Amino acid sequence: MPQTITKGAKALVAEANSKITTIPVDEAMGFVGSDTHVIVDLRDHRELKRTGKIPGAFSCPRGMLEFWIDPESPYHKDIFNQDKTYVFYCASAWRSALATLAAQEMGLAPVAHIDGGFTAWEKAGGPVEEIS
Repeated sequence: MPQTITKGAKALVAEANSKITTIPVDEAMGFVGSDTHVIVDLRDHRELKRTGKIPGAFSCPRGMLEFWIDPESPYHKDIFNQDKTYVFYCASAWRSALATLAAQEMGLAPVAHIDGGFTAWEKAGGPVEEIS
């Protein structure tokens, strides 16, 4: 018997967006090199190699986010234990919406994501750091 999906990805993203903070690209550009913000790239390494990333962004594959945030996890990363604002992004702001909601529900604060993701960043002429 085929599966009956009762809530699709678009609905999950819309629900997440109704509960989180979304910031415009031009505002996010001001966070590059900031001492008060951590920009987190959720895309996988292949995407980073293909397109580059926001300069100074911390790379955290989406599948590891909750484990890297949780201080009780053997995979915890200290970067998620700072008194800073965490700004997430992915390619189109779908994964980052879900990730921002998950981080927020875990207690990481403050958190936000970039409207339109890396695609919007590039379109707006944001700086890009190449990955080798």
